Amino acid sequence: MVERPAARPARPYFSSGPCAKPPGWSLSSFDIEALGRSHRGAIGKARLAEAIERTHALLQLPADYKLGIVPASDTGAMEMAMWALLGTRPVTMLAWESFGAGWVTDVAKQLKLDADIRTADYGKIARLEGIDPASDIVFTWNGTTSGVRVPDADWIAADRTGLSICDATSAAFAQPIDWQKIDVGTFSWQKALGGEAAHGMIVLSPRAIERLEGEPAPRPLPKIFRLTKGGKLIDGIFHGETINTPSMLCVEDWLHAIGWAEQLGGLDALIARANANAQALDAWVAEAAWIEHLATDPAIRSNTSVCLQFSDRSDPETNTKRQKAMAKLLEQEDAAYDIGAYRDAPPGLRIWCGATVETADIDALGPWLDWAWEMTK
Repeated sequence: MVERPAARPARPYFSSGPCAKPPGWSLSSFDIEALGRSHRGAIGKARLAEAIERTHALLQLPADYKLGIVPASDTGAMEMAMWALLGTRPVTMLAWESFGAGWVTDVAKQLKLDADIRTADYGKIARLEGIDPASDIVFTWNGTTSGVRVPDADWIAADRTGLSICDATSAAFAQPIDWQKIDVGTFSWQKALGGEAAHGMIVLSPRAIERLEGEPAPRPLPKIFRLTKGGKLIDGIFHGETINTPSMLCVEDWLHAIGWAEQLGGLDALIARANANAQALDAWVAEAAWIEHLATDPAIRSNTSVCLQFSDRSDPETNTKRQKAMAKLLEQEDAAYDIGAYRDAPPGLRIWCGATVETADIDALGPWLDWAWEMTK
């Protein structure tokens, strides 16, 4: 028998979204001047503009790229991008997990576009070679539910005439992204910096803006998807004039997370923390005979949403029950919260290793996982 560990993780928050708050987070540190005031007033608009400007700087986006706050989290930002931009050129869809598969469904069944669809099973990655540079590309940089990420952006043609549209929500602030290869990027506040849900951000390159203004989407668009008016970009979106009413409390929470990241040392420090966490978890996996990485190739393995599967996969139904029993037991013990694999993924565990998690807590988690495995036989 594995003995019950004596020490718990100090912060047992390993959910893959919403993710752990930054260390030291406290509501008492928020600036609440904008609360109860109009987001279109001077104070609210200034706070929204500050959130955009500091996020732009933290991500090290090119100076001529636009960044805006949009409704409905990363999903809203991706839907906005696809509905507003796709349809005038060929499109290639790449998917290797549930969210990427959702974008395929939207393009093929809702927009009804004849796309080149490339998919891969959980733990694998779709074929990246030989994509027509005249084709628009839609892909997820890091698959949150599969733990698979693209190794780099070298496969995206530098001389492309199509646009690259990237769901970067589990990669931004944790992985190096070659933004010169990305024309549209999207992410939410609830992932790598531990912000609150419901707000998304969209990144537009000059090429994406040129497309929006020069080749309007061949369809009517609802208000929350419109990025242009009269054939011109609605520039206010990228300076704090949001399409609909945002939560100013969530804005303050985001600014708090940005401030923590800045004090930490910026993007490079965030990436280093995520890498250290993933390496600590990998060291434990290497010693545990009962579990293994879902992504067997380290080159495409996530350092944020690390997905694990049970080594013995002869009885998926029993494994699913055991996964749920382990997650419930660990939550009851306050040792780990929300670590069950995604419902569509192979049975196992999913452990968030982004920068807001402490490496010491990853180290403390391993013995609890071994114990829970033994206790749920």
